[in-house]
Amino acid sequence: MDVAHLIALARGDEKVDLVLTNLHLIEVVSGEIFPTEIAIAENMIVGIGPGYRGHDAIDLQGRFVCPGFIDAHVHVESSMVHPREFARAVVPHGVTSVVSNPHEIANVLGLAGIYFMIADGKNAPLEIYITVPACVPATHLATSGARLSLAKIKQLRTEPQVIGLGEVMDMQGVVSGDQRVLAELNVFRGEKIDGHCPGLRGQALNAYIAPGISSDHECTTIEEAQEKLRAGMSIFIREGSAARNLQALVPMITPENERWLSFCTDDRQPVDLLDEGSIDHLVRQAIGEGISPMTAIRMATVNPAVHFRLDDRGVVAPSRRADLIVFSDLQMVEPELVFQNGVLQARNGALLPAGLGSEIVETERQVRDTVHVDWSGMDWRIPVQGKRMRVIGAVPDQLLTETLIMAPSISDGLAVADPGKDLLKIVVIERHHASGRVGRGFVHGFGLKKGAMASTVAHDHHNLMVVGVDDLSLETAARAVASSGGGQAVAVGEQVLACLPLPLAGLMSASPIEEVRFQVDSLNNEAWNLGSSLHDPFMTMSFLGLEVIPSLKLTDRGLVDVEHQCFVPLFTDS
Repeated sequence: MDVAHLIALARGDEKVDLVLTNLHLIEVVSGEIFPTEIAIAENMIVGIGPGYRGHDAIDLQGRFVCPGFIDAHVHVESSMVHPREFARAVVPHGVTSVVSNPHEIANVLGLAGIYFMIADGKNAPLEIYITVPACVPATHLATSGARLSLAKIKQLRTEPQVIGLGEVMDMQGVVSGDQRVLAELNVFRGEKIDGHCPGLRGQALNAYIAPGISSDHECTTIEEAQEKLRAGMSIFIREGSAARNLQALVPMITPENERWLSFCTDDRQPVDLLDEGSIDHLVRQAIGEGISPMTAIRMATVNPAVHFRLDDRGVVAPSRRADLIVFSDLQMVEPELVFQNGVLQARNGALLPAGLGSEIVETERQVRDTVHVDWSGMDWRIPVQGKRMRVIGAVPDQLLTETLIMAPSISDGLAVADPGKDLLKIVVIERHHASGRVGRGFVHGFGLKKGAMASTVAHDHHNLMVVGVDDLSLETAARAVASSGGGQAVAVGEQVLACLPLPLAGLMSASPIEEVRFQVDSLNNEAWNLGSSLHDPFMTMSFLGLEVIPSLKLTDRGLVDVEHQCFVPLFTDS
């Protein structure tokens, strides 16, 4: 639309496409709520106030209108469906834009995976912005399927949907001045660079921020978040499936600091997306914890828009995109109508036919056949080599783990799982290059009494990870996943109890999200029946190999002391 025509429409000289009448506007800039009307032409808001004439009009019967929600940081792959199907799940919840980091598929397939995500997301009723994955692989301590060279990062920077550099996970590399990390940071100097620095404090935090890293979504305590705010960082308060930090951080929100705070989901699985929602769930939860609706809505709209310099959205005002949510209850914020880019895309929790488009793009074949395991030398046994051993302590609803020192349970000279102590075996099998490399260890906190769980969703390297009680169950679950082209499985002995194929990079399904959710429910039910008490056992397991989040993790190369970024032996006499 040319400027002259836009101005004429704003003056009321001509009919606009649509007028929304009889509404209460939540004005996130002034902090007011007032009755008015909204005039929309093409994909834009051209006027606020009475007197506009439209080819169409919708009487909103006094309901509230606010800007479309923006997810400040999400991995679409964690929804276990491809981008267009992800859009079908989140748009009815009022999410009209997301800032997505395709870090997961990049670690499996590199550029091919990222371009698949971009292509599949085109024409979806959701604006999917991309931050270029940094540090692929995350560190040298795990084997990924691909590596993003500096040349490839520069290539991605020119893509229209790219708005910055994704979470810089190698925080020790930044602080120590690692040349590879610094080169990536220099490519995006002056642009938005997302952070990922759990537990970083003091001068190390200053050194991490100095290159221009401006956000963090890993805060778990108010003290940590306050220090990062004082250092000028924006804080994205996360409520995912595995990491649920909102309740702990809500008390830090004040009128003085809320403009520096946004909401993000990071990693959210089908069960939670369909049952709880997306960013709308965080808004409702914050309001339920005592945050004012205006503040909660700002944190989901204008705050992330300002942070990422998305100047055409986040506010309901002339010249902004017509991304709008209509709802009736200011305390609950349940989206009833969702407009995205000027088009009514969802009504009462369902995407309208015009927005449907879950078919996968032609490049789908490029992201299949990604599980390559050398089974010939596979050995599940762990010979005892000391009186005590390092054990990963899983922490419910957190990505952080503890470093526990426990006595091994021994049978015939082998360290074995001991369900009575909640001590399970964990194995990570390299699945990208069929190298035969295997990491072995133990984990506490899963609660399984028998059987095993396996998954190719294992952040960020996404090797084949297995947790269980006995070696036969471990192998059965692992082989079931591999034969499915990737995915997740639960097994007892030689019997596979449940299996979810994820043939797209071993991370995503080609099926509708409702079907994926049903299969995830089956997996979780079987895991719970076997004794696990975790809210989401598979999501928790998927982070036990992420060697950039403290404190003890396992990769295909061995047991990792995250704070010191080095391998440590399983057994110790200390």
